[in-house]
Amino acid sequence: MGKVILIVCDALRDDVAMQHMGYLELLIEQRQGTRYTVIAGLPTLSRPLYETIHTGVPVSDHGITSNATVRRSTTPNIFGVARKHGKTTAAAAYSWYSELYIRTPYDRITDRELNDENALIQHGRFYSEDDFPDIELFSTGAMLAQRYMPDYLLIHPMGLDYCGHQYGGDSPQYANHAAFQDQIMANLIPFARQLGYTLLVTGDHGMNSGKQHNGTLPDVRHVQLYFLPAEGIGDGNTARQISQLQIAPTVLELLGLPLPETMRQPSLLKTV
Repeated sequence: MGKVILIVCDALRDDVAMQHMGYLELLIEQRQGTRYTVIAGLPTLSRPLYETIHTGVPVSDHGITSNATVRRSTTPNIFGVARKHGKTTAAAAYSWYSELYIRTPYDRITDRELNDENALIQHGRFYSEDDFPDIELFSTGAMLAQRYMPDYLLIHPMGLDYCGHQYGGDSPQYANHAAFQDQIMANLIPFARQLGYTLLVTGDHGMNSGKQHNGTLPDVRHVQLYFLPAEGIGDGNTARQISQLQIAPTVLELLGLPLPETMRQPSLLKTV
């Protein structure tokens, strides 16, 4: 049983992470963590995959089928299970997470900051502009970790998605932004490990050269998972492909919580 930080780097491609995230790849090279390639669900769109990552079920089951499906989640999810069992939750994330797990529609004034012991996300800091600075978002996440020590913390930067839609997934701007996020995490990860957190770093989907996603090819469907235990021991690069549906059960098992019947994929702890 431990504390978990899930970092969802929106639109981070697997191959770009491997080529340009030197600090994260150093941890894998030194076997301080374990690396997988995640096969993202379909469609490769943000709001549906936010829900898939947190429920462990495909879009066809949870029903958030497009970015225009704006409603609360009705499927057992990480936040709900954690709260049911008395765990503390927090998020520094895009406003769509507030709409999925707090209330909808998102109100820029009343919903930007949340401290509510009865909410699924008890300590929330949300943003609604796609170009919100990643450095500020990560700093907000670190503040939540230090101030509230939540059992489960979500950190969700949008900068790569914004950059990819502006320049494309094969552009130097996109690669440079991946390297920029890596350097931010080079400061966050040691800080979080000292607080006793295990970190999982992944993406919801990738980005193609045409400045889009929602397709089925590896450039939009293959994302990474860096599994970084608090104790700093891992298996390196497994070169193994896993399902995105395995992330939610892995987080719950790390938290020492039972899996709902809807989560049918195995936790990665069975093989880590």
